[in-house]
Order: sequence, then structure tokens, then C-alpha cells
Amino acid sequence: MRALLSRAPGGPETLEVGEMPDPVAGAGEVVVAIKACSINYPDVLVIEDRYQFQPPRPFAPGGDIAGIVAEVGAGVTQWRVGDRVMGTVLMGGLAERRAVSANALYPLPDGRGFEEGAALLLTYATSIHALVDRGRVKAGDRVLVLGAAGGVGLAAVELAKAFGAQVVGAVSSEDKAQAVRNAGADEVIVYPHAPFGKPASKALAERFKQAGGAHGFQVIYDAVGGDYAEPALRAIGWEGRYLVVGFPAGIPKLPLNLTLLKSCDVCGVFWGAFAGREPAANRAHILHLLDLWAAGRIAPRVTEVFPLEQGGAAIARLGQRSAIGKLVVRVAD
Repeated sequence: MRALLSRAPGGPETLEVGEMPDPVAGAGEVVVAIKACSINYPDVLVIEDRYQFQPPRPFAPGGDIAGIVAEVGAGVTQWRVGDRVMGTVLMGGLAERRAVSANALYPLPDGRGFEEGAALLLTYATSIHALVDRGRVKAGDRVLVLGAAGGVGLAAVELAKAFGAQVVGAVSSEDKAQAVRNAGADEVIVYPHAPFGKPASKALAERFKQAGGAHGFQVIYDAVGGDYAEPALRAIGWEGRYLVVGFPAGIPKLPLNLTLLKSCDVCGVFWGAFAGREPAANRAHILHLLDLWAAGRIAPRVTEVFPLEQGGAAIARLGQRSAIGKLVVRVAD
């Protein structure tokens, strides 16, 4: 089978299309003929050996897939050859086939394309876990989403609105701002590019405070990190929840005296570990997402589709933080 392979540590330009052995379905597994795979920030990190784990090389990056069941292993009763499915795998999505645990897959709804299916699970599952389990979001809460035009950011905007919150999205350009407005945000802030000195950091904190209103934000969803984190934290409300989702702008250092003054929580969001430790709770979240998708209350925004040969270009775009919505690689027709 063909796959986009990382053979040595490096940037997206080091990836190359090559051949790998076809997988075989073991007990409890199915082999998925992958049609589409979306790109997520872990793909940027893992090929440079900067992720939490490192698969043995050669490997294909890519974690969000959609395709057709091509083979069913022993003991699998819920899937048949020909079923349209979507799922999240650790790695290996940028390949024509992947053996997957049968329990890790979900039906791709009728009328939904493979690109849409590949764009749904990781971003929305991360955001629903963040907002519900870690952020305890409720109707009427005021929510600030940093990096609101990215995949997880747009998912957080849509889900917070679906849960009845008021949402302020924060982005780095007017093009991104319009995408966030289209996703339903009540207000959008366009912030300057980091790094910030003290005056710029203070000015951004004031903008966030104004948007937070008299009581500040009850939930802050930070998928950016870096110099944006402290100004956002300064706008949190009493007993607010600051959700640590990602660090494309760098790992911030937060002044912990602010957490004391606001009696707020800083909450890590590690969806992959949550899904592994609490599979039933994760599955319930994903079934909720499918209901919201069917009702039209959420919708993954696929903004560009790349062929497998250009999968490295898609990863490069995400790493440059210039993408809006989801980038998807069409693995096979």
C-alpha cells in the first residue's frame, strides 16, 4: 500500500510517498481502506520528534480518518466489509489502509463525505471534553476561545454556543475573524502577533477584560499558549476555568498569584489520555457530537483538500498557523 512516510526526523519537506506492507485485521480489529485523513497539530510535532511519544520509523502521520471497512477480524460483529466509517487513530492515517480496533470506529452518516468525516472527531472530541469535563460550561457562561479559527478553536466556538454560552473568539487576522463570526461567535477580537513586551501584553489584557465584561470569563479555552496566555488569564472571572489545550505559540509561564486572586482553576486538557482511561465517557461524548452534527448545530469546516503526494504541504500550512478550519488529505478516491 502507499503511505506518506517519515523516515527521519525533520519538517514536512522530509515526508515522501512510499510503500508499506498491507495490514491484516487481528482479533477485534478491522482494516479500513482510508479515503481521507485530516491534519492536526500533533502531525506537525511528531515528524520532528517533538511529540509526547515517538513511533518507530518509518511511520505515516495522521490521526483522523474516514473510509470503508475492507476486512473484518475474528470476533468483530458490529462492522461488515463495505461499511462507511470514521475514527481516530494514534498515527498511520496518511496511508491507504490501517488496522483499527473495531471499538474505535463510528458510522459515517449517510450524506456525509469522507473529508467531512475525517475532519470531525479529534477536534470536536477534544473540545467537548475540554468544555464539559474540564470547563464545566453551562448556559449563560461567557467563554473566551484563543486560536478560534483553527480546527479545535472553531469546534470550541460551535460547541460552546450549542451549550448556551456567550462566546468571544480571539484570532490573528480579519480573515480568521470572519470564519469565527460565521461559526456563531458573539464577538471577535483580532490580536497582534507575538512576541509582546509588557505594554503590548497589558494592552491585550485590557481588550480581553473589556470583552469579558464586569464578571470576566467563566471559561477560557487556550489552544495557542505563548504570550497570549497571561493577558487572557488576567480576564478570567471569579472561580473561572482556564483550559490548557495546546501551545503552537510556545509554552507559557503563568503568574500563579493571578490564580489566587481570582480563585480560578488552570485545567489541563489531554483528550487522548481521557479517551484511553474513560472510553465509555468518551464514546458518550462522540455520540452526542453525532447528534449535534445531525441537527446542524456543529459542522466541520474543511477549507482545503490535498492529494496524498502533497500531504507534507498540508502539515506545513498547519505548522505556519495560517490555516483556517480543517485541512484534509484525500488518500484515495
